Amino acid sequence: MTLAGSLFPIAGWFLYAVLAGLLETVRPSLSMIMSRHRRRWVENAVHRETPMDAILSGNLMSSVSFFASTTVLIILALFAVLGQVNSVVEAVNIIQPEQEITKANVERHLILVLLMFVLAFMAFTLSLRQFNHFCIMLGAAEHAEKSDKEEIYVMTALNTLGARNFNQGIRAYYFAIGTVAWFISPLAAIATTVLIFGSILYREFFSSARMLVAGLKIKGQEDK
Repeated sequence: MTLAGSLFPIAGWFLYAVLAGLLETVRPSLSMIMSRHRRRWVENAVHRETPMDAILSGNLMSSVSFFASTTVLIILALFAVLGQVNSVVEAVNIIQPEQEITKANVERHLILVLLMFVLAFMAFTLSLRQFNHFCIMLGAAEHAEKSDKEEIYVMTALNTLGARNFNQGIRAYYFAIGTVAWFISPLAAIATTVLIFGSILYREFFSSARMLVAGLKIKGQEDK
């Protein structure tokens, strides 16, 4: 049970990405719907010469940079905790007197949490790189009346990829709550992960925000 509680949050994190991809084939997610608006943004951006698009792009990259920097601090903190693992074992055994939590259990759990945040950091840095490529292409685009459809497609795809990787990193923070619950009990970690899984799934496919955006009628586009 101790091992299952440690593995459940990170397994839930990976499983969500797979399940969401399958659900998107029958019901567009909020992220998928917003990708259509990203295309609208690019189509409009190539026809105007204002600093607004540069400001919007900068805001996107600032958000990603913030989380990437925060993730580095969390990774460093986890390394520090690994250096004081004996104290952590004592604290956990006080919290869970019915369980026999060993040093190996705690070290394994902390390493799994560390792995989760390392992967989240890689997702954030990849997102930052993709948004950076998007900004370069947006700046290089010619502001002509007739836009290049292939160029618009590539810019939209880069923007969407950046958003998807950013969301993947953000979800690591959500599922990390389950890894914290493990210190209370393995069952708490499993129950928390299930609740988080359902909450994120609801927000992406059934929330009020999704309904509002999906119900918006756009000329030339339909929510299929």
